[in-house]
Amino acid sequence: MCVCINSFCFPSGVQGDGLTILQAPEYVSFQKGDWPISGEKIPDMVALTMGFSVQEDLSWPGLRAGPLFQRPRANVLVVVRGVDSLALPQSVASYPLENPVPFTLDSVAEMVHTLFAEDTPVVLQLAPSEERLYMLGKANAVFEDLPVTLQQICARLSQDGSVLASLPLNSLSRNAEADLLFLSEVQVLHDITALLQRHRHLAKDHSPDLYSLELSGLEELGRRYGQDSSQYQDATAILANVLQKFGEDLFGLYGDSAVVEVVTVKNFEAPLTRKSRSILESKQISNPGSPYNLAYKYNFEYAVIFNIVLWLMIILALAVVVISYNLWNMDPGYDSIIYRMTNQKIRLD
Repeated sequence: MCVCINSFCFPSGVQGDGLTILQAPEYVSFQKGDWPISGEKIPDMVALTMGFSVQEDLSWPGLRAGPLFQRPRANVLVVVRGVDSLALPQSVASYPLENPVPFTLDSVAEMVHTLFAEDTPVVLQLAPSEERLYMLGKANAVFEDLPVTLQQICARLSQDGSVLASLPLNSLSRNAEADLLFLSEVQVLHDITALLQRHRHLAKDHSPDLYSLELSGLEELGRRYGQDSSQYQDATAILANVLQKFGEDLFGLYGDSAVVEVVTVKNFEAPLTRKSRSILESKQISNPGSPYNLAYKYNFEYAVIFNIVLWLMIILALAVVVISYNLWNMDPGYDSIIYRMTNQKIRLD
C-alpha cells in the first residue's frame, strides 16, 4: 500500500527490519532511497539530526547536511520489537535496517544534558514492558508520575480517559496479561502526549528534547498467540494508527520542528539490558555510548596525540639533563657574571 501525493508515491510502511521517518521538518533533509543503515549507527544519525557532532563520519546517503543554525527542537525515536512490517499511513522516508544490534541513545542524552544543563531539556527513555525508566534534567519532574510498572499502568487503564474507551479492541482482552502489556504501551504514548499538552512551555524553550521509547507488546503477543492470530493482527493495526497520531501530535506540539522515527525489529541479535536511573541524576558514566560497559572505540586521533605527548616528554627530559649537566660543570669565576664582578671588586680593594 502506498500513499500518493502530487503524483509521488511514498511507501506506507516498513517491510522487515527497518527505519521509518514519520515526521521531519523541511530543513532536515532525508533522501528517499533504498539505503540500508546499521543499527549501531542510529544513535549517530539521531545526534546529527539534532546538530551534534559524532566521532566518526556517518557515510550514509539517507541524511543530508542541513542548515548550521537551524536544528529541530526534539527527536523522538520509537523502537517496536517483534514485528515484520508496520503499515504506517504516512511517512517521510523508509530505509532497511541491517545488523539489528541493540542500541541506546545514552551518548546523545549525555550530550543534551551536558550542553544544556542550565536549561530544561526533556530527556526521556522508557521501556514499559521491562519497567525501565531513564530520565535526566530538571524538566523530567513533569514525568515523575508517568506510570511505568505494569501494576501502575493497569490501574491507569481503569481510570477515566484511558485508551480503552477509544480503541477498537476487537479480539484483544482486558484481562489477559499479554494483551494488557500491549495496551499499557499504548496508554504510555497517550499519557506522554497529554503531559506535554499540559506543559507546553517544555516544547517552546531553546533546549532540544530527546525521547526514546521501546515497545515490545507486539513481541509478547506474537509469542503468546502467534503472528497469524487475530490478536496480533488487531494489535498491529492499532499500533500503526496510534504511532501515526503520536508522531503528528508531537510534531505539532513542537511547532513542526521535531523528528519522529520508528524502528521495527523482529529480533535483536543480542539481549539489551539497562539499569534504571533516578530523576535529576547527573552522574557521569565511564562510556555513555556503550550499554555493556565496554571500552571506548578506537579513535583515529590517538596515534597523533600519543606521538605529541611522547616526543614532548622526551624533549623536556633531555632539556633537563643538559641544563643540569651545564650547571654542575659551571666555573663560577669565569661563567658567572656575579662572581666575576665580585672578584674585580675584591681586587680593587
